[in-house]
Amino acid sequence: MTQPGRGAAGHVRDPGLQPERTRLAWRRTTLSATVAAVLAARAVLHHGPTALGVLACALCLLLWLGFLTVAHHRMVALTECRPRTLTFRAARTAAGCTVALAVCAAVMVLV
Repeated sequence: MTQPGRGAAGHVRDPGLQPERTRLAWRRTTLSATVAAVLAARAVLHHGPTALGVLACALCLLLWLGFLTVAHHRMVALTECRPRTLTFRAARTAAGCTVALAVCAAVMVLV
């Protein structure tokens, strides 16, 4: 039987590593969303601004800002000693922004 705070091999678990990995994952995901938003703006400017293209680009920008807000709040929460779990509302918002950003990207590719 293992002692509290120790793994199966008897090593002391460092609780600071998991939040750090999660924070880095949020940063990578935010960077990916930023690249997607920039590529969306580039696609609209490259093919000439149409009404649908500008609308899709504006929607991508709003979705990116929404995801950025959720990610920022989560990264700040992870700096606490014992970070609280991600709320269902924040998880739903992040997932919704991600899916909607993918749909906007598909629309811009097809237009």
